[in-house]
Amino acid sequence: MEFLFHSGGYFGIILFLILTGCGLPIPEEVPIILAGVFSSQGQLQPEWAYAACLIGALLGDSIMYAIGYHFGHGLLAQHPKIGKVIGAKREAHFEQAILRHGFKVMLLARFMVGVRGPVYLAAGVVRMPFRRFLLWDLICATLVVSVFFWLSFAYGEEITNLLRDAEMTLTLVLLLLAGVLALWWIRRRRQRMLDAALDQRGQDKVHDANSKNHHTEDVA
Repeated sequence: MEFLFHSGGYFGIILFLILTGCGLPIPEEVPIILAGVFSSQGQLQPEWAYAACLIGALLGDSIMYAIGYHFGHGLLAQHPKIGKVIGAKREAHFEQAILRHGFKVMLLARFMVGVRGPVYLAAGVVRMPFRRFLLWDLICATLVVSVFFWLSFAYGEEITNLLRDAEMTLTLVLLLLAGVLALWWIRRRRQRMLDAALDQRGQDKVHDANSKNHHTEDVA
């Protein structure tokens, strides 16, 4: 994720937020917070980074609206793989909610991973006027982007330290888990080898006993 930001700059921010709006299972707050942290460190201009976050969020939502508006209920039937990626299966559940509580549903959906895409898709399916959709989306996106971006910009150093500590903790946990799994695998492998040796030994004993019996019968 950091590579995308560093290599693509503001375009990388826009692209990442478009992807989150189109069904990427990552909260849109993640790239917004990263943009704020990088801006606090002087790697990005805060005004341009903030604008990129807002543009990316609006473009991602507008793409979902356009898909719902132009393809509607036929999307899942005609293109099941695409429909699965963008959450078209859940679009019908949000249509009535959009008709009754459009703005509230759109606002709440921004905080729910995997829900925002189908909600904005449903807004297009029910033919919500695009100007109204864009106005409501602009209000919702501005609220969310402003809160997360400027908080992360103001507390960038603290967030960086927190992320660094979390990364070190996660690394230790993964190393510990890898060690436990390695020991389990070695123990299981040794147990299998021991079981195989015991089975082979038992088969050898049976073979020897059968050989003795045959030899006795031949002598008799």
